[in-house]
Amino acid sequence: MEGFRRQLDELREQGMLRSLRTIGGAQGPRVTMEGREVLLLCSNNYLGLASHARLVDAACAATARYGVGSGASRLVSGTMELHERLERRIAAFKGSEAALVFNSGFAANTGIIQGLTGPDDLIFSDALNHASIVDGCRLAKARTLVYPHNDADALERLMRAEAPRRKGRWLIVSDGVFSMDGDVAPLPALVELKQRYDALLMVDDAHGTGVLGQTGRGTAEELGCLGAVDLQMGTFGKALGGFGAYLAADRVLIETLINRSRPFIFSTSLPPAVLAAAEAAFDLVESEEGARRREALRRNRELFAGLLAAQGFDLLGSTTQIVPVLTGEPARTMAASARLFEAGVFVQGIRPPTVAGGRCRLRATLMADHRIDELEWAAGLIAQVLAEV
Repeated sequence: MEGFRRQLDELREQGMLRSLRTIGGAQGPRVTMEGREVLLLCSNNYLGLASHARLVDAACAATARYGVGSGASRLVSGTMELHERLERRIAAFKGSEAALVFNSGFAANTGIIQGLTGPDDLIFSDALNHASIVDGCRLAKARTLVYPHNDADALERLMRAEAPRRKGRWLIVSDGVFSMDGDVAPLPALVELKQRYDALLMVDDAHGTGVLGQTGRGTAEELGCLGAVDLQMGTFGKALGGFGAYLAADRVLIETLINRSRPFIFSTSLPPAVLAAAEAAFDLVESEEGARRREALRRNRELFAGLLAAQGFDLLGSTTQIVPVLTGEPARTMAASARLFEAGVFVQGIRPPTVAGGRCRLRATLMADHRIDELEWAAGLIAQVLAEV
C-alpha cells in the first residue's frame, strides 16, 4: 500500500490529485455542494433535461410496469420490449436502418471499434478524440494512425500514402464536438475522404446530439451531411439528461456488433427506467419545447463566450456550448477553480492527462436554463480571478 500512497502524494505535490465533490439534490443550473449553493458551470446537462418532469414521469411509469432491472445481458434474457422500442426511436431520429443501445459512451466506443475492425484493417483517428475512442483503438487488433486535430488535408495525405498497400477495411473516427475544446469536426471534408477512399466514417456525437442542427439531430445535421455518416454514436447522458449510449447505422453493422462487440455481449442491459427516460428525451428534443431550449442554449453560449473573448481570453476555437478558458499550468488552473468555488461558481479545472501539458483550462459548459444575469456575473468573476492568480 505504501507505493500507492507515494503515488498519490506525488500527484498532490504536482497539483494533479483528483477528488470527488458531491451534489445534494437534483441537477440544475444551481446546486448545493459542501453546504453552499453554487452556480453549476461544468455539467453536460445542456438542455436541462436531467430533472425534467416528462423524463421523471416516464422513468417512474416504466419502473412500476417493468421493474428496476433487466435481469441479464441482451443475448440472454435481457432484451425487453423497451430496448427494441428505443432502438427503433433512435433509428428514426438519426435516419438510419437500425440502432443499438450500449450501457455507456465508453462501452459504445470501445465496443464499436473493437467489434468492427480486425488485424488487416486500418483506423484513422483524430489526435483529440475522446479517451474512449483511444482505448477502443488500443483494444482493436487493427493498426491505428493518428492525424492532426481537425486537419483533413493531413488525413488525406495519410490515406493516399497507405492506399498502395491496403489490405482490409478502413475506418475514419472523430468526435463530432470535441469535449475539451468545444470545436466541431470538419465532417463534410471527412465524408468526401471516406467516399474517395472507400472507408467507413464513425462520429462520436455525444456532445452534439440534442444540441446541434435545426431539429437537434447533431453535428452531421448542423453541417448538412447527416445521411453520409456510416456510424453515428451518441449518448443519453448529456443533452438528453439520462444515461447510456447508442449507435445508429446500417442493419448489417448493427448485427455484426450484436455478434462481436464484447461490451455489448457481456454486460447486463440497461434498466427500464433509463430506457423510458431516453425515449421521452428524444420526443422532447423534437418538440417545440426542445427547439426553444436549443435556442436558449445558443443565446447563453454566445453571451458567455462573447464576454470572455472580449476580455482577451483564449477560448481554443470553441463554437459550441463547451467554452474552455486557457489557463496554462495546473497550479494556476486549480487555484482559479478553488477561488471560483469559494465565490459561488463551480467550474472544473482540466489538467493532464486529460489535456496536454501547458494546455490546462477552466472548462465551462452552458445550460439552456442558465439565466443571463448569472452568466454575466460568472464571466466577470472568471476574469477577475484569473487576473489575480
